Amino acid sequence: MSPVSKSVKSVTKPTACVVLADGTVFYGQGFGATGTAEAELCFNTAMTGYQEIMTDPSYAGQVVTFTFPHIGNTGTTPEDDEAARPVARGMIVKWSPGEPSNWRAVQPLSDWLHQNGRIGVGGVDTRRLTRAIRQQGAPHVALAFDPEGDFDLAALVARARAFGGLEGLDLAREVTCRQSYRWDEMRWAWPKGYSRRSAPGHKVVAIDYGAKRNILRCLASAGCDVTVLPATASADEVLAHHPEGVFLSNGPGDPAATGAYAVPMIQELLRHEDLPIFGICLGHQMLALALGGRTLKMNHGHHGANHPVKEIETGKVEITSMNHGFAVDADSLPTGVTETHVSLFDGSNCGIRLEGRPVFSVQQHPEASPGPQDSTYLFTRFVALMKQRERVSKASIDR
Repeated sequence: MSPVSKSVKSVTKPTACVVLADGTVFYGQGFGATGTAEAELCFNTAMTGYQEIMTDPSYAGQVVTFTFPHIGNTGTTPEDDEAARPVARGMIVKWSPGEPSNWRAVQPLSDWLHQNGRIGVGGVDTRRLTRAIRQQGAPHVALAFDPEGDFDLAALVARARAFGGLEGLDLAREVTCRQSYRWDEMRWAWPKGYSRRSAPGHKVVAIDYGAKRNILRCLASAGCDVTVLPATASADEVLAHHPEGVFLSNGPGDPAATGAYAVPMIQELLRHEDLPIFGICLGHQMLALALGGRTLKMNHGHHGANHPVKEIETGKVEITSMNHGFAVDADSLPTGVTETHVSLFDGSNCGIRLEGRPVFSVQQHPEASPGPQDSTYLFTRFVALMKQRERVSKASIDR
C-alpha cells in the first residue's frame, strides 16, 4: 500500500494530519502546539473528563482519539489535572474546540495544550478512525500540526512505522515520582473544593507507577495517611515506613517490563502475610504477575467511562472507568488466586484476590466516578482490612 493511498480531506485547507503506519492519512485542523509526535493510537468513549484523560500518566506513549464530539467545551482548570502536565502525546477530535462555557474554566483547551506542548487535531472523522483502531489493533501513528499545511507525508509514515510500540516498554519509570512525598489532599466537595486531611489515619505506602492524583485523594478521604514512593522502591524502603497497608497504583506501558523490578518487591511484601495490599490498573497487573499470573496485549484495549464490570461473588454490575491496553490472563492465575471481577464487554479479567489473605486488586478505576460511585467501596474495603489487622494485633497484645 502506498504511503498516501487512502486519505480523508477536510473542506478547508488542512493544518494538521494523522498518519497511520499503514499509510492512511486523516486531515484536519490543528490546535494547541505545533510540531509532530509519534505514539500508539487509542480511542476513548468518555463524554467528559478530557483534561483528566490527557493528564493521566497511564496514557504515556499514546495519542487519544475522543469519540464524543464535544471536547473542550468546558475549558480547563488546574483543579482537574491528574498529573503536573499532560502525559498523552496528543489528542484527536471531531470538532475543534471553541471558547469554553463553564464557571470553572481558567483557560481554553487549545491554549492549555499549547502551553504544555501537546498537539490537537480537530475536524477528523473520528468514527472512521475508531474503526481503523479496532481493525488494526492500536496502530502506530504520527501526528503533525503545521499552520501552513506543509506536510512530508512519506517522512510521517516512516516516523509512524519507526515507533517501537508499548510492548516491552517500561514507561512507569518515566512517569513515577523521583522522591517520596506525603499526600493529604482529599476529594473535591461542594462548596469548598479540595480540603486537607488533618486527622490521624492508617499509614499507607502508595507505590507510584503513574498514580493519578484522584486515587491518592480517595485514599486520603477514606482515612489513610498516605506516603508515596517511586516505582523502583525496594521492599525494605516500603517497610521502613511501617505501613498498615500498601497500595499499588495505575500506570503506563507493558506490565511485564515494569514487573522486572516491581514483581520481586511485591513478592517480598507478600511474605508479610497480614499486610493488606490493594492494586488498581497497572498495580492490579503487577500483583497478578507477582502471584504467578501472566499479562497479554489487548487488540485495542479498554478506554472509556461506560465499561460494565461484574463482581462475580455478588452479581453486582458496576459502571466503571477504564484505561488499559494490557490485561491479566485469567487462565494463568494459579490455585489460591480467585478472579473477582470480569468485563461484561469481552469477559476479560478485572479483579483478583488472594484467598485467605488481605490482598486484592482491580483493573478498573474506582476513583474516576463514572457510576458515579459504583466502585468506591473498594477504598472502604482496603481500609476495613487495615482495621481488621489492627484489631487482631491489639487482641494478640492483650492476650
